[in-house]
Amino acid sequence: MLSKISVVLNDRLAMFEFGVVCEVFGLDRTADGLPAFDFRVCGAEPGKPLRTSSPGIAVTPEYGLEELRDADLVAIPAFPFHVADKLDRRVVDAVRDASERGATVLTVCSGAFLAGEAGLLDGRKCTTHWRYVDELAQRFPLATVDPDVLYVDEGNLITSAGTAAGIDACLHLVRRELGSNVANAVARRMVVPPQRDGGQRQFIERPVVDCSLDSLSETLHWMEQHLEMPHTVDSLAVRTSMSTRTFARRFAAETGTTPVKWLTGQRILLAKQLLEETDLDLESLANRCGFGSGALLRHHFQRLVGIAPVEYRRRFGVRVS
Repeated sequence: MLSKISVVLNDRLAMFEFGVVCEVFGLDRTADGLPAFDFRVCGAEPGKPLRTSSPGIAVTPEYGLEELRDADLVAIPAFPFHVADKLDRRVVDAVRDASERGATVLTVCSGAFLAGEAGLLDGRKCTTHWRYVDELAQRFPLATVDPDVLYVDEGNLITSAGTAAGIDACLHLVRRELGSNVANAVARRMVVPPQRDGGQRQFIERPVVDCSLDSLSETLHWMEQHLEMPHTVDSLAVRTSMSTRTFARRFAAETGTTPVKWLTGQRILLAKQLLEETDLDLESLANRCGFGSGALLRHHFQRLVGIAPVEYRRRFGVRVS
């Protein structure tokens, strides 16, 4: 049951992510028949302003770290992940102690790095903003970092992806602890969907994979300009004057993937662009991208992006006059 929520702040805290936690848990909505939370904003030095990521704005925590001791939920908003190198050990220890005493810890975006410093990610699934997932995995190799989801619920640890995904994680926790009616009512007040589908894959740009050498650069550029053609490993090997086996080996060594996977990724990237910028029907769009059929496009799009093409167009498409 959620009763006391303690938000722990770090230097350079991100205002939006902090605001998400305040909006979900910090507002008094008892007039709407919703439960009230004992909401406390905490820092290592209460009364001392902390810098934020927004120029000219500082936030002063009213309470100290002792308020984490009996909290039901410890929420950690985002802060620049490189600040984790200089985290106040008092904050790290307080978060670890609160977790060991049974508090649920919720992180928004790069707040996961503080949870990692406290040892809470070891042996568990977690996530963070897609830009930081590789860094999180490198720093905390005992964690299993999922780059494709909006949030991960590990019981007493909930980690969320970038920025607005914190709303999804907070509402999920409210739904889990207090029921759908409460979560839906909070979502209505915030004018957000109570539960989003898909994952953060749909928001990630997937650029062309760089070559480590120059031998395939020209071929990659040509492939990118002719995605509609039915390429095969054999035909591409002939174009580069290599044997099929040599070409496949060289391609993997220089791009880190196979020709088929590279082509599929670039075709999906083009499909996303066309879905955003044109009103082409799905069959025409599939042909332009080299998939040959709308069914094949739907299959690969759902697999790599996490939602159907029609849903992607609804969310990100620009109305074509």
